[in-house]
Amino acid sequence: MPWEMRGANGPYYTRSRRVGGHVVREYVGKGPLGQLAAELDAEERARRRLEVEAARQEAKRYIEMDDSVEEFCRQTDAVVRGVLLIAGYHRHNRGEWRKRREREKETEDR
Repeated sequence: MPWEMRGANGPYYTRSRRVGGHVVREYVGKGPLGQLAAELDAEERARRRLEVEAARQEAKRYIEMDDSVEEFCRQTDAVVRGVLLIAGYHRHNRGEWRKRREREKETEDR
């Protein structure tokens, strides 16, 4: 908790921050100065929370758009595959599409 009570001096405001992997408590002040610092810190935390939430919403929109594009691509691929198969193409070794060769009918003259 940022407000601390030690001795008979009344509550004072501190901030915690990380320095070199350790948490360091920084004395800010008491009375009106401490109250102002506490309010500014609370506003900063609220602003950061809003930014994080906005970033989450944006990421969620991108994921939804990506899912829509992937579904569109799957459906388009299925249609193209069907059209190519009907047109007489096949996939050579699961690679490129090639037109099937028509075997020539043997003539009866032989």
